[in-house]
Amino acid sequence: MKINLKQCLIAVLLTMGVFTTNAQQVGDTINLTLDECLRIALNENPTIKVADMEIERVDYSKKETIAQLFPDIAFSGSYSRTIKKQTMTMNGQSFQVGSDNSYSAGFSASMPLISVQLWKSLNLSNDQILINVEKARESRLSLINQIENAYYGLLYAQDALKVLLENKERAQLNANIFRKMFENGTASEYDVLRAEVQVKNTEPNILNMEYTINQAKLQLKLLMGMNMSYNIKVAGQLADYQNDMYQKVLDTNVSIENNSSLRSLDLQTQALKNTLSVQKAAWYPTLALTANYNWMAQTNGAIFKNMDWNPYSTVGVSLSIPLFQGGKRYYKQKQAEISYREMTWQRENLENALKLQIRSEFDNIQKSVSQIETNKAGVDQAVKANQIMEKSFRIGAASYLDLRDSENALLSAQLAYYQSILNWLTSQSKLSYLLGDKNLEQYNKQAN
Repeated sequence: MKINLKQCLIAVLLTMGVFTTNAQQVGDTINLTLDECLRIALNENPTIKVADMEIERVDYSKKETIAQLFPDIAFSGSYSRTIKKQTMTMNGQSFQVGSDNSYSAGFSASMPLISVQLWKSLNLSNDQILINVEKARESRLSLINQIENAYYGLLYAQDALKVLLENKERAQLNANIFRKMFENGTASEYDVLRAEVQVKNTEPNILNMEYTINQAKLQLKLLMGMNMSYNIKVAGQLADYQNDMYQKVLDTNVSIENNSSLRSLDLQTQALKNTLSVQKAAWYPTLALTANYNWMAQTNGAIFKNMDWNPYSTVGVSLSIPLFQGGKRYYKQKQAEISYREMTWQRENLENALKLQIRSEFDNIQKSVSQIETNKAGVDQAVKANQIMEKSFRIGAASYLDLRDSENALLSAQLAYYQSILNWLTSQSKLSYLLGDKNLEQYNKQAN
C-alpha cells in the first residue's frame, strides 16, 4: 500500500496537538467560543480602548490640578530703547532724564499657601476619575451584551439554516420519488412538477439565511475589533445552552446595586456635592507667597555697551479677599444646590425604571423557559408525526399534501424551538447587563 507523505505529516501534527489552541485556526477558518469572542472584544474593541484612554486623560487632569499647589517659576527679560527722553522743568530750567537703553531680566515665583477652592477642586478630579472608570465598566458590560446577542444570533442562524437544508433535503427526496414514479407510469407529470417547485421554494429562505449568517459574522468581527478578512466559525449550537437553563434561573440575583447607570448617577451626585463645596470655597480668602530676583541695567549710546547690571530681589505674601462680584458667586452656588437636589429625584426615577426593566426581563426569561419546554415537546411530536406520514405516503395511505403539511409543521416547530432558546438567551444577557453582575477580570489579557 502506497503511503501519502503529506497525510502522514498532518496526522503526526494533529497527534502532537500543534493545531489545537484556545482560538483554533484551521486553514483560513478560526473557531471561536463565546468566552474567546468576549476576551478578544474586551481587549481589542476600539470603544473599550477609548474608554480606557479617557481614564488616563482624567488622571493627567488631576495631576494638572495638583501641580497648581507647587511653585510657579518664570523667567522674563525685556529691552527698551528711548526715542525721546522725558523732559523735566525745575526752577525755570529744563533738562532730560532717563537712559537711551533699558534692560531687565529675572526670575519670579509664586506659590499658593492658602487656597481652599483649589484644595476642594482636587476632590472633583477624583470624582471624574471614578466616573470615567464606571463609564469604562459600562462600556465593557454593554459590549458583552452586544457580543452575546451577536453570538447567539449567529448560532440561531446556523441552526435555522440546518433546519432549512433538512427541509430542502426532504423536499428533494419527495421530488426524486415522484420522478421515479413518473418514469414507472404511476405518477403524473403534474405531481413531478409540483414536487420540484416545492424544492425551488425552499431555496430563497436558504439564501436569506446564508446572507444572515454572513452579516452576523461581520457584526461579530466588528464588535471584536477583528480584521474583516478573517473567516470565523462559532462553536456549539443553541440546544447546548438548554442544559443549565433552570440552574441559571434559580441562581439569578435581582439586586440593582451593581447596575452601572445607578452607580454612575451616584458618582455624579457626589461630584455635584463636591462642586457645591468648591462654589462655597470661592468666598474664602487666598494667600500666596511671592518672590522675585531681577537684574536691571541702563546705558546711553550704543546698544549692549557699558552695561552695568544691578540685581534686586523681593519676597512677600499676597492676600486676596473676595468682597463683591455682582452676586456671581452666590448664583453659582445656588445653581450647584439645585443640581444636587435634582439628582435625588433622578435617582429615584432611575431606580424605579430599573426595577421595572429587571422585572420585565425576568418575566421574559420565565416565559421563554416555558416556551422552550413546550416547543421541545412540539418538535418531538412533529418528528414522530412526520415519520408516520412518510411511511403512510410511501404505501399510498397519505397524499403528497398531507406529507408536505407534516414537513412544514416540523419545520415550524424546529424554528420555533430555536427561536425560544434565542429569546431566553437574549433576555438572560440583557438581565445580566442591567444587573451589572459580570466578572470582567476573567477577560483580561492575562487571564488564561
